[in-house]
Amino acid sequence: MGDAQTRMTLWGIEIFLAVVEEGSFSGAAKRLGASVSAVSQQISNLENTLGSRLIDRAARPVALTPAGGVFLRRARTIISEADQAHAELSLLDISSLTRLRLGVIEDFDADVTPRLLSDMSAELSRCHFVLETGASYHLAAMLEARALDVIVAADLDLSAEWMEVHPLLSDPFMVAAPKGAISAGGDVLAQLLELPFIRYSGRQMMGRQIESHLGKLGLSIPERFELDSYHAIMAMVASGAGWTITTPLGHMRAHRFRDEVAVMPLPFEPLSRRISLFARRDVMGEMPANIAGRLRPLLRDMVVTPLIGEMPWLKGALAVL
Repeated sequence: MGDAQTRMTLWGIEIFLAVVEEGSFSGAAKRLGASVSAVSQQISNLENTLGSRLIDRAARPVALTPAGGVFLRRARTIISEADQAHAELSLLDISSLTRLRLGVIEDFDADVTPRLLSDMSAELSRCHFVLETGASYHLAAMLEARALDVIVAADLDLSAEWMEVHPLLSDPFMVAAPKGAISAGGDVLAQLLELPFIRYSGRQMMGRQIESHLGKLGLSIPERFELDSYHAIMAMVASGAGWTITTPLGHMRAHRFRDEVAVMPLPFEPLSRRISLFARRDVMGEMPANIAGRLRPLLRDMVVTPLIGEMPWLKGALAVL
């Protein structure tokens, strides 16, 4: 048998894939929570075991050698099969699950996510939970790179054949304007267009969805403010700087500004986004559906019911799926 230091391990293969996908040893180390020296050593061990150089360390970003390109396909298959085996064995006894890497959009980080983790931790007493919060596109990239097992994110541009999708929530868009700035009895759109429009950043999926919708309606609104933070946007609206298009989730997340902001339906064709749970297909077994099943009643009780109580006109548009 070979020396223990040069045996092929799943950890070594996972590190190899992380180096390839991140394009650097430091990026792989950050993603996996390891030191750069440990990543480098694992790659050296893997190369010694296989008897071939896999990574061109001199390239920036690092590049695969021809042998590395051949091994990459096999490495992905090995890790996928290992994930599948782990999921199948865990399903025999869900309490035996030892790690769950969950990504959730920031909309839920103050209330729904903590409640979900608390509920799951009571049943999965041996599980180590890793939580990543962020924008949908960031979470989707981490899921594709196998850095996360399951994500909760907005649907736009995310569906792919390698994903399984569990719809959770319909989140309609609405107007947020400075309190008292818009007369409900007048032409709402005309009044809004007299005020500066505070945009969500085009780097955000939500911002791109809003801009696409406005373009289809032929509404060209001059550029002035473009921000990527719910709180910053709602703070500007509350201060009277302009109006914005947001969603009930965005309004809920920036709750400190509610008293200074008036919300109302869009004064043109409605638009909504869908929040779903995503996982890599055929890897986590029934676990994604299990988590989605846990989330739906939480979303109903902690999001839909209170927001419709505050804004009854959302009924039917804001809904658990």
